[in-house]
Amino acid sequence: MSARSRSSSPEFDPLAFDQDFTPLPEYKAPTDTALDFGGLLPEPLKLHEDLKTGCGGQLWPAGMTLAKHMLRYHGDKLQKARILEIGAGGGLVGLAVAKGCSFETPMHITDQLEMEELMAYNTTLNGLNDKVKSMILNWGEPLPEEIVALKPDTILAADCVYFEPAFPLLLQTLKDLLALEPNATVYFCFKKRRRADMQFLKAARKTFKITELEDQDRPVFSREGLFLYAFTRK
Repeated sequence: MSARSRSSSPEFDPLAFDQDFTPLPEYKAPTDTALDFGGLLPEPLKLHEDLKTGCGGQLWPAGMTLAKHMLRYHGDKLQKARILEIGAGGGLVGLAVAKGCSFETPMHITDQLEMEELMAYNTTLNGLNDKVKSMILNWGEPLPEEIVALKPDTILAADCVYFEPAFPLLLQTLKDLLALEPNATVYFCFKKRRRADMQFLKAARKTFKITELEDQDRPVFSREGLFLYAFTRK
């Protein structure tokens, strides 16, 4: 049975896609990219992609989708926001938001130790050291004291659903963040690659209120197996 025959509107039903709907992308050599997100940034974001310390060092489609959503719909709504990105990789989403949105409190972009150097490099490359701090945040571990003090209310998470053994760790970190700031919103975008990915979403629905976000690009990105949600506390 095809995906389309199972659901007349697959963009609203992640389970409507076959198990091998989207393969993992091929890895590429280190490169420098300039992104204006379809004109949403007047000055392009410069991003160095490098896979020497892990797959997070390359540009992933969910990051592009979430960055465009934040720039298009939240450019003037984050003035008082306390922003945190988890699983930032090279910092695509957070740095795009830093360039295109106005906010007063410096944001934190976070990932594992292996990504720290690349996050810091891309932050400096874009002249954003006064607006962005890169640091380590390992899923499943106690939140760093600096994040506890920040109490982030706007959490960015793009393409964090890709490694099944990490699902419980990611879920725990999201629980900890929303316990820290009950009014926080997690802007969550992922690309479905295998049926197991949906086990994370199933588990998350038990803990969080999950709302599909409106976006004018949905007809395009949904065909690519991308899903865009807001997670809030029940």
